[in-house]
Amino acid sequence: MTDDAYDCLIVGGGPAGLTAAIYLARFHRRVLVVDKNEGRMSLIPLSHNYAGYPQGVVGTDLLERMRNQARDFGAELRHGEVTALHREGEGFRAGTDAGPVRARRVLLATGVVNLRPPVGEEDHDAAVARGLLRYCPICDAYEQTGKRIGVLGADRHALAEALFLRTYSPDIVMVALHAVDLDDDERTRAKAAGIRVVQAPVSGLRFNDEVTVHLADGTEVQVDTLYVALGSRTRNDLGTMMGTELCDGECFVTDDQQRTSAPGIYAAGDAVEGLDQISSAMGTGAQAAVAIHNDLREMDGHTL
Repeated sequence: MTDDAYDCLIVGGGPAGLTAAIYLARFHRRVLVVDKNEGRMSLIPLSHNYAGYPQGVVGTDLLERMRNQARDFGAELRHGEVTALHREGEGFRAGTDAGPVRARRVLLATGVVNLRPPVGEEDHDAAVARGLLRYCPICDAYEQTGKRIGVLGADRHALAEALFLRTYSPDIVMVALHAVDLDDDERTRAKAAGIRVVQAPVSGLRFNDEVTVHLADGTEVQVDTLYVALGSRTRNDLGTMMGTELCDGECFVTDDQQRTSAPGIYAAGDAVEGLDQISSAMGTGAQAAVAIHNDLREMDGHTL
């Protein structure tokens, strides 16, 4: 690679990508983070299970702290999108909306996209900010203890989420966007756990002091908070371009050092199969950064 190449291009500026940037910058590596600022962390109104913040921390505040820390150690952060990735010699050329970027190694910290309910973006974001619409029971179900909890979704995936939430409240109701898709055994399990499954599909959602679920049969269901269990999509397009192995066609498969099956490409964060949590993402980001640094050291003849 020529002298203008970065040691590492990091695609995605969430907790995994920014942690890796901090580590790599402190290894005196030339690192670039390209991020569209569409990650799920920016939607977190207040996280209480991130260690060191007993009163909670706002997702955007934590992101800004991490960005500043990465910049302070010399990482370059650029707002934008990486649209293409190709091999070039022993490194890579990435196409971005700000022009091409050359890098010796690439870290994909691209995350996942939650599938959203049919609600306007402004109403959706306001409901999330107020805690009326939620996506992560592990993150914030504790704060919903004893409340009326709705689950938007009525298939096996949604039932698994409803059963998880049953630990926090006896008042759980499942509502379907279109039709209930549960077999007899799954319906029996829901009934045994005291989870109500509404048969009529949802016709609309209204967010006031509570969530009102309008149903196609003209009735309504009121809950204190509504968890969206419609699934998610992994941002894996760049990895697919490079032929990386995927788990069930979604998450990147990596070794224990976050290396993908494509040489020179690493993956970290929620785009890797595992626990979708800030702390887990940061751990994989740190692991990837160390592996990238050591692999470059070996390439440069700086190891025994």
